[in-house]
Amino acid sequence: MQHTSLDTAVSHRRIVLAARPKGRPVASDFRLETVPAPAVGEGQVLLRTLWLSIDPYMRNLMDEVGPGYAPRIEIGAPIVGGTVSRVAASRHPGFQVGELVLAQAGWQELALSDGTDLRRLGGMAHPSHALGGLGMPGFTAHVGLLDIGQPTPGETVVVAAATGAVGSVVGQIARLRGARVVGVAGGAAKVRHALEALGLDACVDRHDPQFAQRLAQACPRGIDVYFENVGGPVLDAVLPLLNVGARVPLCGFVAHYNDGPAPAGPDLRPSLLATVLQKRVRLQGFIILDHDGQRFETFQREMAAWVQRGEVQLHEEVIDGLQHAPAALQDLLDGRHIGKVVVRVGRG
Repeated sequence: MQHTSLDTAVSHRRIVLAARPKGRPVASDFRLETVPAPAVGEGQVLLRTLWLSIDPYMRNLMDEVGPGYAPRIEIGAPIVGGTVSRVAASRHPGFQVGELVLAQAGWQELALSDGTDLRRLGGMAHPSHALGGLGMPGFTAHVGLLDIGQPTPGETVVVAAATGAVGSVVGQIARLRGARVVGVAGGAAKVRHALEALGLDACVDRHDPQFAQRLAQACPRGIDVYFENVGGPVLDAVLPLLNVGARVPLCGFVAHYNDGPAPAGPDLRPSLLATVLQKRVRLQGFIILDHDGQRFETFQREMAAWVQRGEVQLHEEVIDGLQHAPAALQDLLDGRHIGKVVVRVGRG
């Protein structure tokens, strides 16, 4: 059994959940700790984190009652998250020191794995893309749009959060499928990015006081596919525009992740249900974890080819330093980033 190491660290840093957020996460909900480096047991590998993914779902796992598809994060436990990691030490016959892997090491510099959650990355030119367009967000876009949305040439596809890690890929794939793509984004800079860098046919600023009217003008033939990952006023504006037989893949509703108790106000459920019924809308939620073993490799080959040919552009915002991960998540939930957000934790 192999027992080799390139790592001599006696301690490492990690960020743990210090308190459950009340609404938007704040700095005191997190704690940066220095703890002893873990010992490598038989059948284990020691991973050193190079890149850490920042994703909206992390907020859901911090609540007292988790979302159901994954365990909640316990108080005092590291924040969970996907990583690109280097095998720093190995007592596992299937992994060699120095290999680059996709892992779930979370918000910490070192982590142990039994190998079952690891995927080799080989010689990727941009390993961090395994956390974005070539990883879970891109896979989410691919499955949701093509399996559930099923756009056909000439149809109108609307994608919320059109410049985000998932939405930016949705829009570009829809264009490759011959659809007319209308994005929704927050702010003039994001609208420009959607039009100029992503090549969408139109993009509407959700902050515009006339947002609903602008969206209707951008969709003169109605909406055939709406990729939903936001909710809130965007969904309210989309509902009247859905065509008969429209498809709505639902992978998230980030506008509500920091909500407290529901405020008093009109009950919108009847209008939602009436739209779904009368227009025969297919509204389907999906959790990408359910699809991981079925077609991930097929997706990755297809996406890699699109990227190599320049047909899909991948944009990253890189944050340097593990200590800045909480602020990166706060900014992501506030809609301050364009593209995929990654934290550079280590080098090598």
